[in-house]
Amino acid sequence: MNYLAVLIPVAILLGLVGVGAFMWTLRSGQYDDLSGAAERILFDDEDRP
Repeated sequence: MNYLAVLIPVAILLGLVGVGAFMWTLRSGQYDDLSGAAERILFDDEDRP
């Protein structure tokens, strides 16, 4: 049972780190333009040297 005393706080800590990383990506604008990047790959750039 001693392993539960270690694993439960470690799992909670890793969960909080994951939620914190997700909140950081939301604030930094990672999900602002989801369709733009998907469509941009389909078009060729004509300005290439």
